[in-house]
Amino acid sequence: MTTPDLERAGRPSAGRSPTAVPFPRLTPPPAFSPELARQDFPILHRTVNGKPLVWLDNGATTQKPRQVIEAVAGFYGAGNSNIHRGAHTMAREATEAYEAGRAAVARFLGAASPDEIVFVRGTTEAINLVAQSWGRSHLGPGDDILVPVLEHHSNIVPWQLVAKETRARVVPVPLRPDGQIDFGAYADLLSMRTQLVVISQASNVLGSVPPVKEMTALAHRYGAKVLVDGAQAVAHFPVDVQDLDADFYAFSGHKLFAPTGIGALYAKPEVLESMAPWQGGGNMIESVGFDRTTYAPMPHRLEAGTGHISGVVGLLAALNWLTSFDRDAIAAYENGLLAYAQQALATVPGLELLGSAPDRIAVLTFTLAGHDPAGIADWLDRDGIAIRAGHHCAQPALAHYGLDSAARASLALYNTSEEVDQLVASLGRLVQTAA
Repeated sequence: MTTPDLERAGRPSAGRSPTAVPFPRLTPPPAFSPELARQDFPILHRTVNGKPLVWLDNGATTQKPRQVIEAVAGFYGAGNSNIHRGAHTMAREATEAYEAGRAAVARFLGAASPDEIVFVRGTTEAINLVAQSWGRSHLGPGDDILVPVLEHHSNIVPWQLVAKETRARVVPVPLRPDGQIDFGAYADLLSMRTQLVVISQASNVLGSVPPVKEMTALAHRYGAKVLVDGAQAVAHFPVDVQDLDADFYAFSGHKLFAPTGIGALYAKPEVLESMAPWQGGGNMIESVGFDRTTYAPMPHRLEAGTGHISGVVGLLAALNWLTSFDRDAIAAYENGLLAYAQQALATVPGLELLGSAPDRIAVLTFTLAGHDPAGIADWLDRDGIAIRAGHHCAQPALAHYGLDSAARASLALYNTSEEVDQLVASLGRLVQTAA
């Protein structure tokens, strides 16, 4: 991936506010233009506290392009109907749109078939589904579930719950000082007791991108299944579940420029077939009687009740929008923007970035000497800059650095070096104010 030339980067003298970052301007690859992408996002053109919005909270949720907004509004305005069970025109149209969304997700993830895709509310529900449906029937006393310390709470707590029920063990995999998973420790922890390994493809607090493919291959040598949490990965670089050889892969639409409340779980066909229904109701059955009930084939067997139809319509629009760009060019641009931001933030006195893994997404979690993370976020908000502060649902990862909270700026394809400059300048003013 190409990065901007930062060799001439300077550092302002101590105590001087970095009101202008002395770095060369970031030149995007010709195949991708963040300015062109920004034109599709109405919310990026609003003001907050009288200042132009600078949205740097993409790790929590991404903004939605007009194509997604219009698709959802268009569905409710002209096509609203329930799916699968109706014989009328609008029911058929809604069903076709819903299943077109499933096919689009399969293509996006590199799955072999739409039948390998289950719609869920998001990554959290996908993980809980696997824990309750697969875990309860495949885990038992003495079995190990390997969970890296960098995981989001939604990839820790469900395994604690099912482990308590099945008398399995949740085994933490330690981190190295730079925020990478300790691969040697991981290899040592694997054994014939290991039934499941869960891994985030990108950390929401450190940005680290673990060697998921290699970790999966090693786990499979012991007969273990692997679940990959792709919530933070899918918006930043292409994913191929068959190349990863993941048994499960989960993501959330709202971190992928799609609506909230919609996401997807991929699972290998043979794994899906081994999973019992998690919830019962309409859509997941073939026939119901008091003497015998038969279930629908996968993936509908795991989709009880009415799904988030408009959410799928919005997800389809988001995938169409995102894949209209060169994904490799987007990744190259974000990689360059991350390098620019790292250099720029290094000019702020007292600021320390967490994690320095060489392979990472554009997540910048930091502390600022003498300043509470919530206070930092409040200060930046006055300048229209939105970041996140707190434990980021990753308390074990922060505890690895001796922290219980931190500030986080997370970048997306529509962010620019000018916005990074505004972040740095505002932080510089905060430091000066406290001096």
